[in-house]
Amino acid sequence: MKSSTICQDWLESLPPTEGDLKNEQSIGREFLLEKGMPSKKDEAWRLSNFTKLNSFLSLPTIIGSEDNQSKSIFPEKDENRERIIINPNKNPILNINLPNGIEKLNNREIEDNLGKIVKSTNVRNDISVYLNQASSAKLLALKVKRNFNQSLEIVIPSIEGKSISTRIFLLIEEGAKLDLLQIFTGNNNSTQNHLIEIKLEPKVELTHGLISLGEEKESSSICTLAVEQSEKSKYSLHSIHQGWDYARFEPRIIQSKGEASTIIKGLQVTKSKEQIATHSLIRFEGPNGKLDQLQKAVATEYSHCIFNGSIAVPQKAQKTEAAQLSRNLLLSKRAKIDTKPELEIVADDVRCTHGATVSQLQDEELFYLLSRGIDNKHANSLLLKGYYDEVISHFPKSAGKWNFIEKLIQDVKK
Repeated sequence: MKSSTICQDWLESLPPTEGDLKNEQSIGREFLLEKGMPSKKDEAWRLSNFTKLNSFLSLPTIIGSEDNQSKSIFPEKDENRERIIINPNKNPILNINLPNGIEKLNNREIEDNLGKIVKSTNVRNDISVYLNQASSAKLLALKVKRNFNQSLEIVIPSIEGKSISTRIFLLIEEGAKLDLLQIFTGNNNSTQNHLIEIKLEPKVELTHGLISLGEEKESSSICTLAVEQSEKSKYSLHSIHQGWDYARFEPRIIQSKGEASTIIKGLQVTKSKEQIATHSLIRFEGPNGKLDQLQKAVATEYSHCIFNGSIAVPQKAQKTEAAQLSRNLLLSKRAKIDTKPELEIVADDVRCTHGATVSQLQDEELFYLLSRGIDNKHANSLLLKGYYDEVISHFPKSAGKWNFIEKLIQDVKK
């Protein structure tokens, strides 16, 4: 079946536009109805597995049904971390306990902010965003008040045999400090589609951990994360994607006035015939911005990892310091890794570097461990943990309850 037909059938399966996101739904559906799904002619999508992408639209989308409950079991919440579980069957704005210092945005604040950040990224034919707009019916819109200094956990589970779409907007006021951990969990034959916008006012410090675990067979995920940083803000993103049959992650960070700092550490691990892709965009709109980006990937069996990292430094972004590195492990002759770091520099007073490597586990390191009496299984585990450490060491200790380290190691061994 052609992609255009699959897309049209999916749009026709959605209920009529309604609720707070009615206008957003109309925009997304009109675009997809006119343009359809991407093809190999679209540069940003040419490496995608279109069979897997089209199957992303094959499941019925949950909007307001109470008959399908997530059966996920979560680890115990850390005492010092508030937790919000987004149930796709219910309005996430209702029935949640917010810690002191976090409140819901009012209608005026939502109208003034929703969609503005993702539009400012200027991504042409923004399929990932339009898919979410077309299907998201509920919105979680929160404001983190100034002088807030706590931890928050947002969990989004899947439902077997169903597709869910979530829309989140966070406004973090000047001077606030937030440790945010987001967890996406897959289920057998399930899909997730997330659109997250985060606005950082001046002097905000946000540490953002994102753990995306497919866990089961035939689970898929598409997630767009759009962040706007004001001056003197600090944003750290540490992400893990593993276990999805098909996943696409699009982090986009805009330093709106310069004088900001961004750290990105990402890891994606694939096995079997999985495909996981990260397409990042970082743009500096003012001087004295800083970026430190590291993207890692491990591919085994017949799987495929993709990284495309774009950095834009226009004329007004003088004295920018940006470093981007893609480091990859290819552990099978039939696995594939595509990596494409990109720098677009117009400013003439900058320090920008980028690089990419694809290698295997070092025989010398493995031999050293074996010579010390460590068996082959544990030696490989130690080397992999060392490789992962540059990313996973930045997650809070409470994140370890999700057992993602064990899953990362087990996946590569299989």
